[in-house]
Amino acid sequence: MLETKYELLQGQGVGRSNVEPLFEAYMAGLRRQMDLVNNDKIKLDGELRNMQGLVEDYKHKYEDEINKRNNLENDFVILKKDVDSAYLVKADLEDKVGSLTDEINFLRNIYEELRELQASIKDTSVVVQMDNSRSLNMEKIVAEVKAQYEEIAAHSREDAEAWYKSKFDQMSDQASRFGDELRNVKGEVAEVNRLISRLQSEIEAVKAQRGGLENQLAEAEERGELAVKEAKARTRDLEDALQRAKQDMARQLREYQDLMNLKLALDIEIVRGGGGGGGKEGGRGGGRGGGRGGGRRGGGGGGGGRGRGRGGGGLSD
Repeated sequence: MLETKYELLQGQGVGRSNVEPLFEAYMAGLRRQMDLVNNDKIKLDGELRNMQGLVEDYKHKYEDEINKRNNLENDFVILKKDVDSAYLVKADLEDKVGSLTDEINFLRNIYEELRELQASIKDTSVVVQMDNSRSLNMEKIVAEVKAQYEEIAAHSREDAEAWYKSKFDQMSDQASRFGDELRNVKGEVAEVNRLISRLQSEIEAVKAQRGGLENQLAEAEERGELAVKEAKARTRDLEDALQRAKQDMARQLREYQDLMNLKLALDIEIVRGGGGGGGKEGGRGGGRGGGRGGGRRGGGGGGGGRGRGRGGGGLSD
C-alpha cells in the first residue's frame, strides 16, 4: 500500500514539476511586459519633456508677441495723438482757407466796384463835356473837376490796386503755404492710416497665432496627461498581475514543498519498511540456530518482529 501511494505521489510530483516551466514562462512574459511598459514610460517621459520644452518656447514666443503688441499699441496711441493734432491743424487750415476765400471774394467785389466807379467817372466827364451849351466858362471848371476826379481816381485806383495786389500776394503765399501744409498733413494722415491698418493686421495675426498656440498647448498637455495616466494604469495593472503571480508562485512552491516533505516522509517510511524485511531474514537464521519453529511462522511485518525477537534470543544464547 505504501509503495502504491509512493508511486502516486511520484506521479503527482512529476505533474507538479511540469508546472514550473509554465510559471517561468508566465513570469518571463510579465517581465517582458514590464520592460515594455518601462520603455513606454521612458519614451512618454521623453516626449513629455520635449512637449514641455516646446510649451516653454511657445510661452516665451507668446510673451515676446505680447510685448511687441504692447509696444505697437503704445506707438499706435502716439500716432493717434499725432493724427488728431494733424486733423486739428487740417481743420484750422481749412477754416483759414475759407476765410481767405471770403476775403478774396470781398476784395474782388471791391475791385469790381472800383472799376464801375471809374467807368461812372468817365461817363460823368463825358456828360460834363457834352453839357457845354451854357454861356458860363464851364470848360475850366470841368477841366479842374475832371483833373481832380482823375487824380482822385488815379490815387484810389493805385491804392486799391497796390493794396489788392499786396493782399492778393499775401493771400496767395498763405494759400500756397497752407496748400503745402495741407498736402503734407494729408500725406501724414494717409501714412498713419496705412500704419494703423498694418498694425491692426499684425495684431490680428498675433491674436490668431496666440489662439493656435493656446490650443496646441492645451492639446499637448491633455495628450501628456492621458499618456501618463495610461502608463500609470498599465504599470499598476502589471504590478498587480506580477504580485498575483508571485503570490500564486509562492503558494504553489509551498504546496510543492509540502509534497516534497510528504514524499521524503514516505521515502523514510519505505526505507524503514525495507529494513524490517532484513530483520526478518536475520530472525530466520537465528531461529535455525535456536529453534526452527519460530522462523517458519514469521511472515509479513508482524512475523518479522517475532523473528527479530527470537533471533535475539538465539544471539543471547
